[in-house]
Amino acid sequence: MHHTYNGMAAADLEGVVWQKSRHSNSQGNCVEFAALPGGDVAMRNSRFPDGPALIYTRAEIAALLLGAKDGEFDHLAL
Repeated sequence: MHHTYNGMAAADLEGVVWQKSRHSNSQGNCVEFAALPGGDVAMRNSRFPDGPALIYTRAEIAALLLGAKDGEFDHLAL
C-alpha cells in the first residue's frame, strides 16, 4: 500500500476491508470505515467508493464514536 493521506483515492487503499453500519439503507447512502495496516482508520462515502478517503487516527475515531454515543450529533440527523 502506498503512503496514506487525507483525500487520496479510496481505490488506492488496496487490501483493506470496508465496513458500514447495519443501519445503512439499501441505496448505499452510508459512510464506510476501514482499518489501515499502520493503525489509522479510513472513511469513505459509499456512493463514491473510488472517491476520496479521509484518514483518521484511532484516537480521533474514538472521540467521534464517544460523541455519537452521547448524542452530540443527533441534531444532524433531523
